[in-house]
Amino acid sequence: MLIPMTLPLSVAAETWLPESLLPVAYLVAGILFVLSIGGLSSQKSASRGNFFGMAGMVLAVVATMLAPEVASYGVMAGAIAVGAIVGAALASRVGMTSMPQLVAALHSFVGLAAVLVGLSTYLDPGHPLQGPEAIIHGVEILLDVAIGAVTFTGSVVAWAKLDGRLSGKPLLLPGRHFLNLFLVAAIVGLSVPFLQADPGEGEVWLLAIAGVASLLGVHLVASIGGADMPVVVSLLNSYSGWTAAAAGFMLGNDLLIITGALVGSSGAILSSIMCKAMNRSIWNVVFGGFGSDGSAPAANADQPEGEWTEIPLGNLVDRILDAQEVVIVPGYGMAVGQAQRAVDSFTRDLQGRGIRVRFAIHPVAGRLPGHMNVLLAEAGVPYDIVMEMDEINGDLPKTDVVLVIGANDIVNPSAQTDPASPIAGMPVLEVWKSELTVVFKRGRGVGYAGVVNPLFFLDKTRMFFGDARDSMEKINAELKSRP
Repeated sequence: MLIPMTLPLSVAAETWLPESLLPVAYLVAGILFVLSIGGLSSQKSASRGNFFGMAGMVLAVVATMLAPEVASYGVMAGAIAVGAIVGAALASRVGMTSMPQLVAALHSFVGLAAVLVGLSTYLDPGHPLQGPEAIIHGVEILLDVAIGAVTFTGSVVAWAKLDGRLSGKPLLLPGRHFLNLFLVAAIVGLSVPFLQADPGEGEVWLLAIAGVASLLGVHLVASIGGADMPVVVSLLNSYSGWTAAAAGFMLGNDLLIITGALVGSSGAILSSIMCKAMNRSIWNVVFGGFGSDGSAPAANADQPEGEWTEIPLGNLVDRILDAQEVVIVPGYGMAVGQAQRAVDSFTRDLQGRGIRVRFAIHPVAGRLPGHMNVLLAEAGVPYDIVMEMDEINGDLPKTDVVLVIGANDIVNPSAQTDPASPIAGMPVLEVWKSELTVVFKRGRGVGYAGVVNPLFFLDKTRMFFGDARDSMEKINAELKSRP
């Protein structure tokens, strides 16, 4: 609905949206968010899911702006305009390899907003509160501030680790579990005088809660290693949802409650699925500090376990053209090299020659849930040939050639053979069972988990060194020269 330009910005919003229609608008927006999450469960319906999500958010923002409580549009319109411009400018400059950092940074904004809204709501609740109502409202505020502070600082540390500004090595302080328990106990202890304080006089205790929760967020994420960062990003997404839900109870906003619960529960479920895919306990990821520095090899990483066998370009293309089944395993190296479009061209060339090509996706490939799926979709790879690990692992022994492009830990056989390995028990793509495995790598380093990969030294493994995109472009050029 267009607002006539002749009306001043201070016109009351009740002129435009009756109070009785606001819950209806929020309900419709909530339904759209549910449809959005349902659509995102499949690659084929992901675009539709995104559309439902955007439509729901537009409806929610417009309905909120037209709510009876809003008396002036000037500040709100200015904030939305500045946020939209800054967000669009930053997002347009972010490459796919930096998407995990962007997601972590966005989670930090959610946490910070929750803390600020909680503080402002406590200082100005809108109407006097007494007795049980005041206590319930105080609990809602302290939950919103505490969870928001943990989300804010934890997301900042996650962003710094993913961006390489902090080491991926876990910070394993002596007695770290007791430190976490102490900080949680301190938050609970500070909550007592906060709830007992007279209305508007407990801000010191609330700020103290925010400070302790911020320290807890830093320590929780700092103690988690780089190998577990995909799970951390998912967990922080869940935290941001619970923060929004707490804010919804605090503000009496049904839409925030619904949306926060959806994000919080879906993030928790995704984190659980990813932990299962990595053979991790979700509690161990949160409190245990697993993982190691991706930039520094593990203690035995400099001890070779065999000879690297390289394959010349011509021989590689010969083996590919002789194959009937080719499986491609993408990893973070493909994202770094921006090789997805060259891989798509390669796939279409082979399909035109009657060779069956499929992609094998590990649940934690890349640095973000669904990272590889998004890259392949961006390049136009057909959805029906992109297979999950459980769908394709049984077919790998019948596969002629497997091309591992920039992946390492997710194809490491030591997860099954070495009980002492940091990734022991982690489900992996069993590429070594194929007739030929070709590993595309820029160098001879270890993977993000800092673990040596014996796959590189097996008899049926060949190495093809170089940047992922350059390597694929060389292969595509060689293929075009062949009849």
